[in-house]
Amino acid sequence: MPKKYSNPPIIEAVCEFRLAPETHWDLTVPGLLYEKLKGEYPNKREVRLIEEIQFNTLEKGQPLQIRQSERIQFLANNEKRFIQVGPRILAINILKPYPHWEVFQPQIAKAIRGLNEIAPINKFQRIGLRYINKIEIPKGAEISDYFEFRPFLGNCLKENIFSEISLGCSFSFSNSKEICRTNLKSVAPERENFDAYILDFDYYLNRPHSMSISEAVKWVEMAHQRIENLFEGCIKDNLRKSFGEND
Repeated sequence: MPKKYSNPPIIEAVCEFRLAPETHWDLTVPGLLYEKLKGEYPNKREVRLIEEIQFNTLEKGQPLQIRQSERIQFLANNEKRFIQVGPRILAINILKPYPHWEVFQPQIAKAIRGLNEIAPINKFQRIGLRYINKIEIPKGAEISDYFEFRPFLGNCLKENIFSEISLGCSFSFSNSKEICRTNLKSVAPERENFDAYILDFDYYLNRPHSMSISEAVKWVEMAHQRIENLFEGCIKDNLRKSFGEND
């Protein structure tokens, strides 16, 4: 059984669907989807996101190239939940305080089913589920008392005290059809006398795949279960207690 926490460390969760290039799309799609979702997401705004930065390494003096994308956001009144829509992209975001999967999952299912009614989907370029956690531990505490997933310094370096860490690896599933990038890095704490870390899980479909909407919703459910298992494998009981582990 997955563990439940009264004070989970999640600061943002996002589920993103990227549709295959052949999927029908035109300028009316965002407006039609808004009409389906405005009961829960009544506010709209346009945003520009930087998706890719390219540096010209061959010619000196040439400026870097920045690729931006425009998206429309549909926001709940508290702006802690929002939908992002771009050309053949649908993302469902939820910010801290995270209200548990039983609240987030229906929002994902409703959004992708609503989009499918407008622009029928039969193939996904990518599906991703990402959870970003911010975790604080007492300043100067041994990271090994709180994290199973942590740097290993070996006998030669173990006497050294590191001031920052950046650690990452990728776990493969389903014969490498799916990947979960897992990263741990130190960040600025919000409280004095604490050290802070971002523990980031990005689980995604590694290659284009045809599936029905019901299959896609089940895939997201499976991805969530695997992220939960990885999360529990990364932490120790001292952190579980600080998150308010429920019996």
